[in-house]
Amino acid sequence: MPTRVLMVCLGNICRSPLAEGIFRHQVDLAGRASDFVIDSAGTGGWHAGESPHPGSLEIAAAHGIDIGHQRSRKVTAAEISSWDWVIAMDASNRRNLLNLGSPPDRTRLLLGFTPHGVDRDVPDPYYEGGFDRVYEMIEESCRNLLDFLTP
Repeated sequence: MPTRVLMVCLGNICRSPLAEGIFRHQVDLAGRASDFVIDSAGTGGWHAGESPHPGSLEIAAAHGIDIGHQRSRKVTAAEISSWDWVIAMDASNRRNLLNLGSPPDRTRLLLGFTPHGVDRDVPDPYYEGGFDRVYEMIEESCRNLLDFLTP
């Protein structure tokens, strides 16, 4: 059975699409594509059906990752138990996921997978910009997440 990983941010147009794309890319490079099911969603639904933010599309493409096929969607309580790992981009979204019934031991902050990242949020570039910095944070954490999930 593949390990099911859901990346979650607020609107599913900036951080979680990047995390999905970066993690998928790293899994593919490691030759482990058949070992994972990877998706992303938002805790809010106001961007449902939209493409990722242009800043996310551009920074992903600059690193050879195409996330243009992704469409925003809202995570639902009905699906939450189907994911082995639910990876939140920030503490607020983690709380929202826990309120939906996501298991606390399998609902983690992405930056918790970096040595210096315990309990840190991935900043939201929708408001603050800095897509390049956000990409670097997500890339390092996804690499560590892959190491964590593959013995």
